[in-house]
Amino acid sequence: METESEPYVRLATLRQLHQVMADMNTARSLADTLQTVADGVVNGLGYELACVNLVRPDGDLVVAAFAGNPAAEALITGRVGSRESWDRRLSMGEHWGDLVFIPHTEGWVLDDDDVPQWYTEGPAPRFEDEWHPADRLFAPMYTPGVHGGACGELIGVLSVDRPRNGRLPGAWGREALQMYAFQAAIAISNARLRANMQRALVRLERDQQALRASEESFRQAFEYAPSGMAIAEMGGDQHGRILRTNDALCRLLGRPASAMRRYSFSDLVHPEDIGTLLRTSAEGGRAELRLARRDGTYVWVSLRNSVVADAADGPRFLLTHVEDIEERKRRELQLAHRASHDSLTGLPNSAELRSRLSARLCKRQAHAGALESTDAAYGHPAVFDANGHGFDFPGSAALDAYDHHVHTVAPEESERDDGTKGLAVLFCDLDGFKSINDRFGHNAGDAVLIEVARRLTRGVRDGDTVARLGGDEFVILADGLGRADAQDLAVRLRNEIIQPIRAEGRAVRVGASFGIGWAHCGMTADEVLKSADERMYVEKRSRPKQHRRAG
Repeated sequence: METESEPYVRLATLRQLHQVMADMNTARSLADTLQTVADGVVNGLGYELACVNLVRPDGDLVVAAFAGNPAAEALITGRVGSRESWDRRLSMGEHWGDLVFIPHTEGWVLDDDDVPQWYTEGPAPRFEDEWHPADRLFAPMYTPGVHGGACGELIGVLSVDRPRNGRLPGAWGREALQMYAFQAAIAISNARLRANMQRALVRLERDQQALRASEESFRQAFEYAPSGMAIAEMGGDQHGRILRTNDALCRLLGRPASAMRRYSFSDLVHPEDIGTLLRTSAEGGRAELRLARRDGTYVWVSLRNSVVADAADGPRFLLTHVEDIEERKRRELQLAHRASHDSLTGLPNSAELRSRLSARLCKRQAHAGALESTDAAYGHPAVFDANGHGFDFPGSAALDAYDHHVHTVAPEESERDDGTKGLAVLFCDLDGFKSINDRFGHNAGDAVLIEVARRLTRGVRDGDTVARLGGDEFVILADGLGRADAQDLAVRLRNEIIQPIRAEGRAVRVGASFGIGWAHCGMTADEVLKSADERMYVEKRSRPKQHRRAG
């Protein structure tokens, strides 16, 4: 370094300093930048030793780079000095602008602190401005854009030792070191920023790769799932609209993916199941309902919902898992049908008959009694066709049905038809059936029972119930009949039954006795059936034996 006593600084020195700063700002990494800063102090500013002490995240300073002496570099690089010791040093000595000079006359108090240090050897100074081996000179480095130690954030300290000319730096040398520290702070901050950006880019690329892998895994899991999957919009004007479906769902419903995007699940659900769908929550909601196929039929499915987000604060979508439960539902319906229907004839059995009859009756005394009398209707069909098929009413609907209950009344006990319509209970007992079993065997008897059940079902109206009570006894529930209507129905059914029946390759005949009872609220199902049974026996005894059956 030229001495400031000279009238000018040689152009070669300025060029050398310019090159040092250029190298410092073009280093490829933070480590290269720190080493370039240390080398620049030695090569450009003319000091024999230079050390870059960098502030760590915990506040302490670590020796990050060293230049001028390989032995000293190996000894102290990577060692740490506490922030407390450094603050003490930067508050001592003489302040030359931002620089801190601690002369050898004061620095002895720092010999035992924890800051890594190295001294050059040499004789004691002979002149007043000569450098002493124990002198210390520090150049603090502050955040870019803030000039002045009291205002900026400390990012590191340059410590230099022994100018090559052996003299204390003058005004020009001090200014040069201070400006160099300022430029070094900018270079280090930029290098840190680049390093952070590179790390962020690496993390971003890693995250993007993980996201792409996750998206691909989701896509494959979605597309190739063995059960149906759908993604629908959540919220907004298009809430519920299907955005995407997998092949399994398209095959299940017989609809192409392009067509599925025109619908929501509310468009596809069976009308009777729309309430179930609307009550199904978006988060973790489950429901069993029927969805429409392209051919107009319906398939039973289990829906399970979950909510997914496109990003942390992005749009939310509804992911719906659709499982085909048609076979299970069919088995459940078959089991329910077997429990409530006769295995031979397929007609409702005794328990189902009593359930349907009880559903039409209520107690007069109290509301609680009414609920008890209709208890059997919960979970059982309350509306039936002639074949015993029904429509389910859930519990709330059963309560509504009771609230709007129409009392069942019976026509007056008189020969004259007063026009009153009621629920007729026709108790049918076959005449001569035992002799067919005895003569031709039980297979022939079963064939007779099956045919009688078919003829009775064919002879009643839609909505009436034909049930097999047991053995050769049948019961018909026919609502809305007067006395004359019920008697006409009994005659027509008897005439149907007495026609010849093919059984085991031969024609056989059975007769039928009918007793007509009337159900009305206040009675139990057993009381109604007993009444009809008694009337049947009265009717059976009133006819000559030869008129009861034909063999």
